[in-house]
Amino acid sequence: MSDAFPQQSALRELARQAMIEHDLEPDFPPAALRELAAIAGPARPDAGVRDLRDLPWLSIDNNDTRDLDQLTVVQRDGDARRVLVAVADVDALVHPGSAIDAHAQHNTVSVYTPAGVFSMLPERLSTDLTSLGADTDRLVLVVELAAQQDCEVHDGTLYRAWVRNHARLTYREVAAFLDGQGAPDAAIAGSQAIAEQLRWQDEIAQQLRRRRHECGALWLETPESEVVVRDGAIVGLAPVAKSRSRLLIEDFMIAANAVTAHFLQQSGVASLRRVVRAPERWDRLEQLAADLGDRLPPEPDVGALAAFLDRRRAADPAAFPDLSLTVVKLLGSGEYVVERPGEAGEGHFGLAVRDYTHSTAPNRRYPDLVTQRQIKAVLAGAAPPYAEDILEELAQHCTVKEDDARKVERQVRKSAAALLLAERVGAQFDAIVTGAGPKGTWVRIAEPLVEGKLVDGAAGLDVGDRIRVQLVRADVPSGHIDFRRVGD
Repeated sequence: MSDAFPQQSALRELARQAMIEHDLEPDFPPAALRELAAIAGPARPDAGVRDLRDLPWLSIDNNDTRDLDQLTVVQRDGDARRVLVAVADVDALVHPGSAIDAHAQHNTVSVYTPAGVFSMLPERLSTDLTSLGADTDRLVLVVELAAQQDCEVHDGTLYRAWVRNHARLTYREVAAFLDGQGAPDAAIAGSQAIAEQLRWQDEIAQQLRRRRHECGALWLETPESEVVVRDGAIVGLAPVAKSRSRLLIEDFMIAANAVTAHFLQQSGVASLRRVVRAPERWDRLEQLAADLGDRLPPEPDVGALAAFLDRRRAADPAAFPDLSLTVVKLLGSGEYVVERPGEAGEGHFGLAVRDYTHSTAPNRRYPDLVTQRQIKAVLAGAAPPYAEDILEELAQHCTVKEDDARKVERQVRKSAAALLLAERVGAQFDAIVTGAGPKGTWVRIAEPLVEGKLVDGAAGLDVGDRIRVQLVRADVPSGHIDFRRVGD
């Protein structure tokens, strides 16, 4: 590997250039920095804000995450249990029309790369003043929901509150605790209330997940990896397991987003919805099922697809992650749309829910900040801050910029992967086809977990096919990783 590539700094520059090429702003404008300097400290509560600091709130996230958006807690009243999800009140410090808001609205998301994070908001806000860090008092919006829900998660209320994070936990340590592996982390072992909370939250999350699955939600296990950086050098790609702790947070956020969407609908307010439409390439899913000795109906049916996936997970668990990846690719990306009061939305095909929005990550996603402002207006009895035509423009813009951000993240991950593969040109790998269309055919190898373009031998291939490939190029600056097909 060439010494001409000081890895971390080189990747950072590649990431910056990729941001600019995709019309994303890697730096904050001077006006935004001046506004930031004028912010004295965290927002303080006013009249009508509930003081819930004594509840045993906790956060669960990655080891290195600093922009903490959510806290969770379970309250019990006899046999009844309710889940409370606290979402950082970013709007309290980031006001519509400000320079900080304009930058966030342009990029619409934080961009996460192996070279570092390009935050949607200045780090002093997203990782400090609006972050729900350990032992800090912060303003939040609380989504309170019942542990028992129907297929459409509707039973819940929203309100403003003042909270404190009593335990900043990581996915790894919570998963180890829930699985009974090793001694608990000090934050868990030192607090009976926190340990009890984790058991309750895990139990309720599993109930919500089972109920969603019974209603047709897809259960997928897509293989994912993260770049491992040590002393500024890329040293590997580590698999990211879908642990009980990750599923716990995922289940609570799905429920909170569904309750929030229903709240805005019932309040007569137009809102941004997160939509995943019925797959256009359902015929390919039918063919995949037939190739495995199974069948799917001729028209898209999420319940039938969920049942097929259940059968395949039971029949061949080792191959199920690859099948999951194929299904995800064929489902396609989500998008933002506007739903007006009284309309029946298209919903989220993969989650099998009609009412769904993004609301739980306002430090990192602009649609969540827009939703938060709509909610706060309803709670205050004020007019919605966004007219419907403005929401339409935002929905289209956020969809485009989210796609741009994904392209940047993918390109920089590929550059990092190219660093690892640069000395393995000529090596052969087993691969699965992950994309096939007019722009080319893409494949993914398992060791390391890397995707690249098939530049030779793509004729007749489609998503989900398994082939043997040879690495022919690994170019770090461009992130291009190219393979050719070998064998039958």
